Amino acid sequence: MLADADERARFRLACRLAEKAYLAGQRVFVRVQDATELASLDELLWSFADRSFVPHEAYRDPRQWQETPVLLGCPGAPDCHDAPDSDYDVLLNLAADIPAAAARAARIIEIVDTDEQRRLGGRARFRAYRDRGLNPQTHHIAAGQGP
Repeated sequence: MLADADERARFRLACRLAEKAYLAGQRVFVRVQDATELASLDELLWSFADRSFVPHEAYRDPRQWQETPVLLGCPGAPDCHDAPDSDYDVLLNLAADIPAAAARAARIIEIVDTDEQRRLGGRARFRAYRDRGLNPQTHHIAAGQGP
């Protein structure tokens, strides 16, 4: 749990986690709530750190994994798919629900902060992951901390 309710803090942590996975050679799918959040995260991935470069783009086709290790998606956007239809290493889920393709991810990361609605949603997803036979673990991150 992130000890901050600021949406940008959540997205900055997501950028750092995506960068860390990318540098480890992993394919990352970052799922956000809607097209507005996708645009914000896309912008932030270019600027969150002075010396960072995280190659990314909106997910449309599984062939993108050949060139782009970090793909962004959201439910309901007309030109953006909800989740990859191929296996990938990390699902970084910032959306309010669990995508059907979560089972395709080797690892799932949820960023839950102190915002009441996101915290309640995170608890529901935690239970849903357990119901699917997964063993979620909670890590508390102070504001300004992270990988």
